[in-house]
Amino acid sequence: MKRTHLRRLSFLTFAFAALAASLVLAAACGDDDSTSSKATQPAASASAPATVAAAYPLKITDMAKRSVEIKQKPVVVVAVSPTAVEMVYAAGGTVVGRSSSVDFPDAAKAATDVGSAYNPSPEKILALKPDLVIGDSVIIKGVPAIQKMLDGLGVPVLYVGAESYADVIAGLDLMGKVFNAPEKTDAVKAGIEKAKNDAKAALAGKNVSVVAITADEKTQLYAAKDSSYPGDILKEVGVKNPANPLPDTPPFPGYALLAPEKMLEMNPDFILAIKPDPRAPALAGVIKGIPPFKGLKAVAGNHVLDGDVEVFLQAPGPRIADAFKLIADALKGQ
Repeated sequence: MKRTHLRRLSFLTFAFAALAASLVLAAACGDDDSTSSKATQPAASASAPATVAAAYPLKITDMAKRSVEIKQKPVVVVAVSPTAVEMVYAAGGTVVGRSSSVDFPDAAKAATDVGSAYNPSPEKILALKPDLVIGDSVIIKGVPAIQKMLDGLGVPVLYVGAESYADVIAGLDLMGKVFNAPEKTDAVKAGIEKAKNDAKAALAGKNVSVVAITADEKTQLYAAKDSSYPGDILKEVGVKNPANPLPDTPPFPGYALLAPEKMLEMNPDFILAIKPDPRAPALAGVIKGIPPFKGLKAVAGNHVLDGDVEVFLQAPGPRIADAFKLIADALKGQ
């Protein structure tokens, strides 16, 4: 597993082809849960905060803390990560170019593939003659060469990304300004806030612990701490995360290597199992089949949740509403 393939919040984003085979073997006696989550469609809210409309030319500070001038409303947009693409569409925009792994929203699939989010092609980007390129502010922290390449294209470039709930909201605000569509991003934010509040309401009066786990290509398990994106989602809802005190496992900030005996010691009420590759079998099924885990409260009570890898790891962004909804539905059924 190469460090250049890591994002700080989701160290298992795009580099897990090997895991598919290993998890198939681990879960050979179980069924693959291939059901994919659908994005929550946020409803417009009359209480959504009003935002002053942008007037071009517009000077903004992007999420890489760079000052960017947008001379006119962007029309020909290339977005080079799943998060960047979803942020554009949340603001009512569209893209003509996108990174290879993008498969949401459906409309973005028709855009030209300009290469991996970790190795975008400058030639393919420039061939589309974009008036704006949107990079990922999280990815460039780990792979600064991407920023150097994008900044050298000679076209306007800005960065957006998410490592937390607060980042998602900030990214939506930024996109609302860039595309002069604050009413659209305010509606998306209202939907996210409603989903979060529904989850908090479902938790009210309950003492619930949840551990979010994922795996690497060696099928080693990792628990998400509060400083990770999945851990931050749990923290926003208010559930207890007994994995948070565990030490980080280098080079994966926000995640702790999870020994089976430590999981038995924590014995959470719920396990949020996030398979690290869309092609792999559901990690939830694998967890249920591990003999030492069969006595866990979460396993015995059928409280092992199947977390969508795109929602929780690969494309942190507006679909955080789906993450809150998954947690709310689980808590309501407790």
